[in-house]
Amino acid sequence: MIPSHAAPSAELLRSLGRLVRGLSAIFWGLPVSLFVCVKMAMTEWARPFYLLGPIISTASILYGLHLLGGFQKQERIWIHALDRAKFAALATVGLSPFVFWWGQMPGETFFQYAIGVFLLSGLLLIFNLNLVLRRLAAMLPDETLRHETNLFGAVNHVLLMGMLIVPLAYGILQRMPSLPSFLITTLVFLENARFAILLLFFLIPLAMTMTLTWKIKEAVFTSVFQPD
Repeated sequence: MIPSHAAPSAELLRSLGRLVRGLSAIFWGLPVSLFVCVKMAMTEWARPFYLLGPIISTASILYGLHLLGGFQKQERIWIHALDRAKFAALATVGLSPFVFWWGQMPGETFFQYAIGVFLLSGLLLIFNLNLVLRRLAAMLPDETLRHETNLFGAVNHVLLMGMLIVPLAYGILQRMPSLPSFLITTLVFLENARFAILLLFFLIPLAMTMTLTWKIKEAVFTSVFQPD
């Protein structure tokens, strides 16, 4: 718990400085990673060194999580949530080159499966990142921020779970021998607009996660560095 009135020690100030830098890296890393990965996936003829774009942008999120690890190391629940987010971020970094390769050869089956796993790791990263933010907000002396983080974090989890369930239901319906006409029409629409729909529904939890990240970073400044 961050003290709300007592002067913070030098060690605590150092850990809070790393915390703020980590939150900033995550805040900027999320939209940059989305933009770079989408750009790489839609670019058919990119230069080989562009492969570094998805790697560097997703690695910035992993770096931010690493910086967060220097704060309240004795809190096991917080550290466990952080470790799960780090694992998801590491998987995302490792799979990010496939975005470039899939953009060059979209018909390759192996790359298609790799992109599916990459998207899954990205969803798990956002899911676990929201858990990290909720654990972090619980250690801050801002009651309003804790309520907001719990509320929007829960909404994000529902949206992310929906993004996992809908493609599964879509795949099951596609393999059924006979379907009502309205379901066939719906499946055709989803097939034609699947990329735009996935991007739209991913942007909502991403935007709320960025908002919570920024609010928590500002709360650290307000409660510690500017106590008056």
